[in-house]
Amino acid sequence: MIDKFVHSIADAVAGVADGSTVLLGGFGDVGIPTPLLDGLIAQGARDLTVVAVAGGRDGSAIEQLLSLGRVRRLICSFVRPASLAGRLLQRGELEVEIVPQGTLAERMRAAGAGITGFYTPT
Repeated sequence: MIDKFVHSIADAVAGVADGSTVLLGGFGDVGIPTPLLDGLIAQGARDLTVVAVAGGRDGSAIEQLLSLGRVRRLICSFVRPASLAGRLLQRGELEVEIVPQGTLAERMRAAGAGITGFYTPT
């Protein structure tokens, strides 16, 4: 059996390379793995693709990554236009892909199961 336990956040994010995709659980700020995002900030990975339900409200851990210029692409179900993510999108400084929440969840499930594509009515 593979030992998946790590001794610190730094150990957990040590293998996250520039250009990696990071999937985040949670809804809004509830359940967002803030320690993981803090670890990514300290670790220094850049050019990240972040996948989350929401685009990160101002003051959130996702917003901190955005403000440091560490996120190239955001895949989410919602971006508040008045947030930093919304302003970066409007200025053309952030790639954003808006995906319906159910489709986003199915994309993650399918990818984890090795399914390369699926049909959806949206």
